[in-house]
Amino acid sequence: STCACVEYYGKALESLIKQVKIMSIHGKMKHKRNKIFTEFRKLPGGILVCTDVMARGIDIPEVHWVLQYDPPSSASAFVHRCGRTARIGNVGSALVFLLPMEESYINFLSINQKCPMQEMKPQTNVLDLLPKLKSMALADRAVFEKGMKAFVSYVQAYAKHECNLIFRIKDLDFACLARGFALLKMPKMPELRGKCFPDFTPVTVNTDTIPFKDKNREKQRQKKLEEQR
Repeated sequence: STCACVEYYGKALESLIKQVKIMSIHGKMKHKRNKIFTEFRKLPGGILVCTDVMARGIDIPEVHWVLQYDPPSSASAFVHRCGRTARIGNVGSALVFLLPMEESYINFLSINQKCPMQEMKPQTNVLDLLPKLKSMALADRAVFEKGMKAFVSYVQAYAKHECNLIFRIKDLDFACLARGFALLKMPKMPELRGKCFPDFTPVTVNTDTIPFKDKNREKQRQKKLEEQR
């Protein structure tokens, strides 16, 4: 749902999934967008991580799966997103992830968009890749910062959801969400002020000491820190 989430999960998937081309696209890219889109269309296979910038008005042949990690804020966008697959006589599948507390969204879509859905049974033997993502954040400040920004943007987007009777921010399990984002610590943000999270264990490492893998960025960071001192 947000550019920051695309940046973070795009970077994560690049490291976690080998031998598959991963590309990312979102609204803030502006000039790069067309180039990435054209490149992706030419690929024999791959994964495109994107915001709703790709939800309508584009045609990519033979998209087999549309995975909607975040339920769209408008019901019509849901149908447009699904429409990226199974085009012109082809077969395809669309999947949306919902928390148990969000399941009334299924009835809402059925009534609002005449869009019946079927439950997909949970997959077995799923790999837990969160420890690896945490290790990446500990090794590179760029990953750590992207994760923090993605979490904040996700919470803010959730709070603005059009169906706020179904998607209620007060029902969100922030500790569980932070673990899902492989965060090393909880960020400081208004939505979390005054709350305690016994179910979330921050790392014992001082996150201020995590360096950028990019030597130039780290050099600039150290210079800033020295100026602040």
